[in-house]
Amino acid sequence: MFKRVLICTDFTDSLQRLANFVPDLAKGGMEHIVFFHNVPLMTSREIPCADEEKMSQARKVLAIAESNVPAGTTVEIEITSGRASENIVRAVKKYKPDIMFSGMPTRSALNEKLFGSTTLEIADKVDVPILIMRPQLVSTYRETELSQRCQHLFEYLLLPYDGSDSAKMLASSIKAKIQSDPEGALETCLLCWVVDGGGRLSRNNPEKAAQANLNEVKAELSGMGTEIETEVRMGSPLEEIMKSGEMHDISAIAVCSGKSGNLLKLTVPSFTTSMLRACWHPIIHFPHG
Repeated sequence: MFKRVLICTDFTDSLQRLANFVPDLAKGGMEHIVFFHNVPLMTSREIPCADEEKMSQARKVLAIAESNVPAGTTVEIEITSGRASENIVRAVKKYKPDIMFSGMPTRSALNEKLFGSTTLEIADKVDVPILIMRPQLVSTYRETELSQRCQHLFEYLLLPYDGSDSAKMLASSIKAKIQSDPEGALETCLLCWVVDGGGRLSRNNPEKAAQANLNEVKAELSGMGTEIETEVRMGSPLEEIMKSGEMHDISAIAVCSGKSGNLLKLTVPSFTTSMLRACWHPIIHFPHG
């Protein structure tokens, strides 16, 4: 499903650990893997310049990725210096990945505003999906656990679906990925509609109307080798999606922000933004086309 990956790590997100698991990433279907790290410019001098020592140290940390590369797999390491978000955007243009990996700790909207978030900043600038993993979890996995995680990152996706334009775009993106790689790793896709009393559905029987909508989407996604499941829940969308993720054996939750939604805005309520801040499951953020 995702063969070309760009793994961005700042060494505080624990994603540098993935350099030890290239064979497992290959088993998960990844064929071209780039490990990226950015070193801030030295500012102690009058003219900011690259910190060559730290860049060399960073390359040594990631060099393990090149020591055990399976046949048919390519591994590259790129160390840059400067503004991280700008250099990551350049790396996306250079390597043209199918997906980008990034770490993002759970945090409040206020902390996000005060301290910023490279992941959220990048999400508004690149046109590739971003797999967001929680550093708090990645750092605690034992080697055997992380090995299994790398092999099964994209086997079972949970798609929140409510009939909105963003939800339709998300389903369309997943369909395109399945069609482009029918033998890929996506085994199961769960479409979950949470009825929260909104006006999209018939008020007489909203659960039945939601299921009817899901059945139509299921029909569009079926027949391409991926098992499509559906589920209707009642309650708060954010809470119920996270409960669904706990009940089912999912690999990640897929989301898509609105066409005009800036993920960094605090004034506009957003299911996607709330999910990115609160959920502990890996999240794949798909850009709006």
